[in-house]
Amino acid sequence: MTWNWDDALKEYVDSITHPVDCILLGRKLAEGFIPYWAAVAANPDDPEFSAGVKFTETPKIVFTRTLKQPQWENSVLATGDLVEEVNRLKNSPGGDLIVYGGAEFVAELIRCALIDEYHCFVNPVAIGQGKTIFNRLEDKQDLKLVKTQKFECGIMLLKYILK
Repeated sequence: MTWNWDDALKEYVDSITHPVDCILLGRKLAEGFIPYWAAVAANPDDPEFSAGVKFTETPKIVFTRTLKQPQWENSVLATGDLVEEVNRLKNSPGGDLIVYGGAEFVAELIRCALIDEYHCFVNPVAIGQGKTIFNRLEDKQDLKLVKTQKFECGIMLLKYILK
């Protein structure tokens, strides 16, 4: 996969991350995501330092069925009904929410029509297999393409909104 992002792609990701004041994570991804970005934020010489600070300082809600106590700083656990919890967060005052989660967590959010915007990054590599995020759909969800952008590193952005 292309990990050597160009400056325009980094700027785009910064632009969608800047207004975020809460990160939603699935438990499996949280186990790597939170410690990784905390380590980046602890090293001012790291080229991704500012992203590390943003991800570390932004409150995180970790959706889990197994954890009983938060394992990380600046995080709380959500163990109740996914739809109720996400809708409560969406209706709370504040900035945007962003989701980082594994395929299972994101697939469940999609199934429940809880995602308003999709920023799909198509990476120029064919891996032959992987996990799908649309495998739990019970009904068709209409999406509207609102933006495309090609980045010099070869990644293509497809931005959709839920109609």
